[in-house]
Amino acid sequence: MKTWLRKNPHVRAIRVAAADLNGQPRGKRVPVRFADKLIEDGTRFPMSVLNLDIWGEDIDNSPLVLASGDRDGVLQATERGFLPMPWLDTPTGLLPIWMFHEDGRPYGGDPRHALANVVARYADRGLTPVVAVELEFFLIDDSGRQLRVPASPNTGKRRTMGEILSLRALDVFDKFFTELYDACEAMDIPADTAISEAGIGQFEINLMHQEDALRAADDAWLFKMLVKGLARRHGFAASFMAKPYEDYAGSGLHMHFSVLDKNGSNIFDDGGEQGSNLLLHAIAGCMNAMSGCTLVFAPHANSYDRMVPGAHAPTGICWAYENRTTAVRIPSGNHKARRIEHRLSGGDVNPYLTIAAVLGAALNGIEDGQMPPDPITGNAYMLDLPTIPTDWKSAIDTFEACPETARIFAPELIRNYVMTKRQELMYMAETSKEDQTNLYIDTV
Repeated sequence: MKTWLRKNPHVRAIRVAAADLNGQPRGKRVPVRFADKLIEDGTRFPMSVLNLDIWGEDIDNSPLVLASGDRDGVLQATERGFLPMPWLDTPTGLLPIWMFHEDGRPYGGDPRHALANVVARYADRGLTPVVAVELEFFLIDDSGRQLRVPASPNTGKRRTMGEILSLRALDVFDKFFTELYDACEAMDIPADTAISEAGIGQFEINLMHQEDALRAADDAWLFKMLVKGLARRHGFAASFMAKPYEDYAGSGLHMHFSVLDKNGSNIFDDGGEQGSNLLLHAIAGCMNAMSGCTLVFAPHANSYDRMVPGAHAPTGICWAYENRTTAVRIPSGNHKARRIEHRLSGGDVNPYLTIAAVLGAALNGIEDGQMPPDPITGNAYMLDLPTIPTDWKSAIDTFEACPETARIFAPELIRNYVMTKRQELMYMAETSKEDQTNLYIDTV
């Protein structure tokens, strides 16, 4: 980390940031001259800071606030080290951090530690999950009360239709995407293909697979920060909210994963098209935990506007081979790359919690030797299937009580997350749809 600073003498400021339960970066600005102390000793802030609501308010009656004296946690640098922040005018180094107790124990309410715990469960079995994510987002002109697609920098015109896989739609914002890819290179975020999606001003970028699930989650978290920051430099907003426009499909975070054994072989591969029994066990685990983990995959009021039949977001609990109407899809292709695509999450999720939930559920299924029902064929929206919770309150209640969820997340995290979501639910119940949308544009 000190080497990075020596190689970047132009850096004039430092940011330290940890992800809270909503995936919001919480941290501090630190003068460069105090970098050595920061690297050696870490920094401190209240444990309650990782358990704020989406707008940054304390959680009412949280045991982390007044009842505990709002005590500090100790925050240390993650293995990621320093990164540039290309969206800022001031040359700045970002140091991702995570929280520990005073005695060095990981803080159970930190979402990055939640994922680390799941990865450790895999390691105990000699297994390594390989993870990739696809992130969808909207470019939005939010300068007025009515959301619009940003005007073309070339013509001043605005798109009025979704243009699926349109090169023209990409070319309109070529300067933005060129700077975005350059910034991803500088931050070592493995951004791959970009496409124009079904919504107006909607795009998707794939992040390449990683044999380190924590790094994959870091990539997604940093990517969201970068896209939103860079868009503002171009005079518009970028938002990962689940559904900004009522008449268009929303944004998802689709997660792909396989699992390697200690010899580096894919345990989902049986040499054919069907996949191994371990693949089926993992699918069963994902399906069994899907209702309980819906709150992780759909964490906000707006999330449930996306999850309606026919809107390119799954609603039924089912799986299939090469079928994008299902919640769990097994993509076709070379059997050596046999993997699961989990399609339920919106773009508004916390990547650490989402990846932990999916991998944890899959491992539950592997440990229990569970078998899923038969794969479906055809349009999942037309079938009579068990469904996920269809409203926010039900998802909160189900998450709190679900035994599969309790096998994945620490009791402290479950308690904190439920309290957070109940506070947000209470506030949003008194807020109009239009105001809710505007509240979420910049936050998620």
